[in-house]
Amino acid sequence: MSRIQQTFARLNGEGRKALIPFITAGDPDADLTVPLMHALVEAGADIIELGVPFSDPMADGPTIQRASERALAKGMSLRKVLQLVTRFRTEDDKTPVVLMGYANPIEAMGLETFAEKAAQSGVDGVLVVDYPPEEAERFGAAMKANGMDPIFLIAPTSSAERIAHTAKIASGYVYYVSLAGVTGSGALNVDAVAQKLPLIREQTGLPVGVGFGIRDAATAARIAAFADAVVVGSRIIEEIEQSTAETACARVKALVADIRRGVDEVKA
Repeated sequence: MSRIQQTFARLNGEGRKALIPFITAGDPDADLTVPLMHALVEAGADIIELGVPFSDPMADGPTIQRASERALAKGMSLRKVLQLVTRFRTEDDKTPVVLMGYANPIEAMGLETFAEKAAQSGVDGVLVVDYPPEEAERFGAAMKANGMDPIFLIAPTSSAERIAHTAKIASGYVYYVSLAGVTGSGALNVDAVAQKLPLIREQTGLPVGVGFGIRDAATAARIAAFADAVVVGSRIIEEIEQSTAETACARVKALVADIRRGVDEVKA
């Protein structure tokens, strides 16, 4: 079992739901990324999604776009992201790390080379936003061959057939995009999300994480009532934006700890 699979198995045994916070690697600078990752774990993160900055993040709203721009301006690259994961692993060999990003940097490095280097650095899963599942068999095989989970998005518009195809190559968990929009939107309809989950569960036995639009403990609790994991990104990036280098870790830790309390109101 991968670290991701072990984490969900443990949480299921404990009757708890997973909290998966997202930050962008290198935002606001590389020196703060690993301390922020440790702060997320201390606040109760079960899995960390680490964004690989990209110049054209099509699925991301303005908040995460700005994070990518700041990181790229400081020279962040895919190779440097992997180096940050290696640094994180010197102190934490338990918390799963999922890279979330876009195909271009991976294709530039070479898929097989990326898969080997990511595994060596301690990455547990990879979510590539613009790898459609119909064209991702090679990606999925490369991840699994190196002991990592290929993770895929499922959209509100995804048909049962497309969900089933995605489930065949996915592992670890699937990520349900809770609204037809970009990250950070405030238009989350929790009831609509709840209505979609049964269709997803009919097609896959993988845990289902829900993200996009979750901004506080109350909403996290409502999502955790029917999802296996709650993913929070833009709200954390906003907290980093409003912080200084000296206060960022403490502010992010306080925010994520509050969301953790919301998630823990719900028992699996």
